[in-house]
Amino acid sequence: MAVQLSHLYGVPIRQRPPPPLTGQRTTVSLVRAVAKNAQELLKSGEVEAIRPKEAATAIDSEGYRLLDIRPAWEWEKARVKGSVHVALFVKDEDYGLIGLLKKWVHFGYIGLWTGQYLTTLNPDFIGEVEAAVPDKNTKLLVACGEGLRSLIAVSKLYNEGYKNLRWLAGGFNRSDESDFLAVEGPEKLQYATIGGVSYYFLQLLILLQAVGKNS
Repeated sequence: MAVQLSHLYGVPIRQRPPPPLTGQRTTVSLVRAVAKNAQELLKSGEVEAIRPKEAATAIDSEGYRLLDIRPAWEWEKARVKGSVHVALFVKDEDYGLIGLLKKWVHFGYIGLWTGQYLTTLNPDFIGEVEAAVPDKNTKLLVACGEGLRSLIAVSKLYNEGYKNLRWLAGGFNRSDESDFLAVEGPEKLQYATIGGVSYYFLQLLILLQAVGKNS
């Protein structure tokens, strides 16, 4: 399955983020290396990719726990009841001169349209997962909004001893309302990654679809 790095920034596949500023290049290179390792795990069969339609069976019948690694603001909009939440990416809190410049560029190119904050890798991700799921033999279904971030998480978790892993291919964005029946939060699960100006376009599209059905 082809995975494109544009998902990391929470934007559609065909949109490309601006070239990373100094200080981001190391993170992007690391992400690419980890994502490549995760793809190798999928190809080898060490980690299995499953579709959202198969997730309920994995959770209810096969004993998998859903590990949601989305940022807090996406999780707050919608989440599967009973899932474990540990964010792989957290809001970048650098408010120095370079940090503010990065935030300004990010907002102009991405944030205004998607509503996504500038993020950085959570340095405590593994520790937080270990606190929430101390038994590394636990079956984990790792998921995010679009699939790339969870792919990175799969690689990091596998390297830390979590071997019973599955990956939600395509993420929650590819799910239907019937895939996860117990969903909490004010938004639909498949729309939780959408914010900013694009959120209002989405609401307009939903309204037009409803009008079309009624007419």
